[in-house]
Amino acid sequence: MAISTLDDLFLHTLKDIFYAEKQVKKALPKMMRKASSPKLAQALEAHLEETNEQIEILQGVFEMLGKPARGVKCEAIEGILEEADEIVSEISDEFVRDAAIIAASQAVEHYEICRYNSLIAWATTLGHSQMVKPLQSILAQETATEAKLATMAKAEVNPKAPTMADDKTAKMAPSAAAKKAPMKKAS
Repeated sequence: MAISTLDDLFLHTLKDIFYAEKQVKKALPKMMRKASSPKLAQALEAHLEETNEQIEILQGVFEMLGKPARGVKCEAIEGILEEADEIVSEISDEFVRDAAIIAASQAVEHYEICRYNSLIAWATTLGHSQMVKPLQSILAQETATEAKLATMAKAEVNPKAPTMADDKTAKMAPSAAAKKAPMKKAS
């Protein structure tokens, strides 16, 4: 599809995000299975339900345009999801893996937030006012999901993940204990 007008760009981006949401729908169950934190798994499951709703909303936006609901391959989302899968698969520590799952999920959310912001701006410019509210509802869900993930990472997951400092402390602990132990006087 040649893109020469804002209308063309709007339709192309709509197809892009439709494809992206369908890819996210496929990826979320795998991430849920790899999550160690029950709270993280529940958050991903809740977002899967939202993603299904978002796909339906996008189908409605296509209908408003009088176009078939079809995606166009989105290299960006494929790259984000592929990288996430590779990194998460390499991690053995459950807390570090959960931190990686959250970071990957946040990357997806940021991509989607960017796309929905653009679609809303273009729909407004193009006079597609009936499309603005459904797109804003999706944007609100994506923004809320990202915020929940950020809070979970900061408050629960990241503090439990081992760090190099933890490793150094563990290695230094015996010598530190020896320094603190009182020395016996020679008789």
